[in-house]
Amino acid sequence: MSQDGDGVDLRTSLGYLLKEASSALRAAMEEVLRPLGMSVTHYSCLELLAQRPGLSNSELARGAFVTRQTMNVLLQALERDGYVTRPAQAPVGKALPTRLTPRGRRSLQKATAAVRSVEVRMLAGLTETEQSEAHRILQSMIHSLRNGNGNGNGNGDG
Repeated sequence: MSQDGDGVDLRTSLGYLLKEASSALRAAMEEVLRPLGMSVTHYSCLELLAQRPGLSNSELARGAFVTRQTMNVLLQALERDGYVTRPAQAPVGKALPTRLTPRGRRSLQKATAAVRSVEVRMLAGLTETEQSEAHRILQSMIHSLRNGNGNGNGNGDG
């Protein structure tokens, strides 16, 4: 506990531990992506586009956990450097669907291998069963927080 008895004990706080793990993961990813000329956000954008071609700026921003403005600046740079293409005019509405170019795909392949190596290192101390359980528990936590319920019954139904 904190010195005054109120507050969170950071040594036992699961939320703090998750944030620390997230920070360590991001730092490790940045370390392997930097030599490839990428940031985590750059990589996330390319990965999202490979899995869901045609996403809009807003959809990419949500998926990469950044603001629309940050994503717009990144997309302009990626387009200028030949990693993505966007139509000059929106085919429908205002959204400009973005797609990877062959250069973007080649760059993503290298980055994906680097990021996988980080994940392998992160999970090295866990058995396959523990990895599956960790995945299930984290999914349950996300579900509980996003749905605003405190049920958290541990089986992912919460």
